[in-house]
Amino acid sequence: MEAQKRYRPNVAAVIVSAHYPFKCELFIACRNDIADAWQFPQGGIDEGETPKEALFRELQEEIGTRDIEIIGEYPDWLQYDFPQKIAQKMYPFDGQSQKYFLVRLKKDAKINLATKEPEFIEYKFVTLDKIFDFITFFKRPVYKLVLDYFKKEGYL
Repeated sequence: MEAQKRYRPNVAAVIVSAHYPFKCELFIACRNDIADAWQFPQGGIDEGETPKEALFRELQEEIGTRDIEIIGEYPDWLQYDFPQKIAQKMYPFDGQSQKYFLVRLKKDAKINLATKEPEFIEYKFVTLDKIFDFITFFKRPVYKLVLDYFKKEGYL
């Protein structure tokens, strides 16, 4: 019998620029520990923390701002498994169970990747039709579900 997988509770932010809804461009960042791995900001939910509280904390820790407004929320938790190399680093977790939020940067928000414990080396805004040119392979299925949902709901 196969052991039950363990998933780390996590939040993720699909960030649109302050130009939204007039211009729909999505924020992605390149990790500092995996070559050419672009993704949305995300992070673990601490004990006793709500997903929304974790969202604001993680954005502050990862991109140096909490100057966002929540536009939408994916209705379900989504899971993905880590590739073997990452699973070893993330032990005892086999993957992540994520709650996704669609957020807009406020007009004067400042991005700062030089945080206390930097996770990203670079960021950019890309259009929806270019997003999968950058996103790391193992995150693509979940990102597709989330982005398709926000498109269907009329947000993107």
